[in-house]
Amino acid sequence: MKEERAILAGGCFWGMQDLIRRLDGVISTRVGYTGGVPNATYHNHGTHAEAIEIIFDPTKISYRRLLEFFFQIHDPTTRNRQGNDVGLSYRSAIFYTSDEQKRIAEATIADVESSGLWPGKVVTEVSPASGFWEAEPEHQDYLERYPNGYTCHFPRPGWVLPRRSESVG
Repeated sequence: MKEERAILAGGCFWGMQDLIRRLDGVISTRVGYTGGVPNATYHNHGTHAEAIEIIFDPTKISYRRLLEFFFQIHDPTTRNRQGNDVGLSYRSAIFYTSDEQKRIAEATIADVESSGLWPGKVVTEVSPASGFWEAEPEHQDYLERYPNGYTCHFPRPGWVLPRRSESVG
């Protein structure tokens, strides 16, 4: 089986991990820090983003489909903010691992913008993946251990892109 890796940031990583892990084709997830200082930790993260690393089977779920769900479960139109979480750590970002992922990310953002379904302009940054520092154990699988814990992520029924050919996106 060929696996692929995706790194997405869309606010607090707890809620992102809890929803994305449930998708058919997602093999594993872990939360961590990327896009900022080396060796980031919860208490020393500087300009990092709270992110989720996703290992997935592209024969079961496409990168495009992961991004469509990503845009449905967080608000990509709020700069450095999701829900009650404010700051650079909570920015919306796609950290691509290949030129193909970059192309798909840019095409998906263009589709989100042109759909008119979201409340404003997409501010999601698209950057090459760099170091990913796994978050501390207490942050992994947080909402599985604390089902009533804080999250600002949920699928928004009105934020679903119309289906399109996988070859296009």
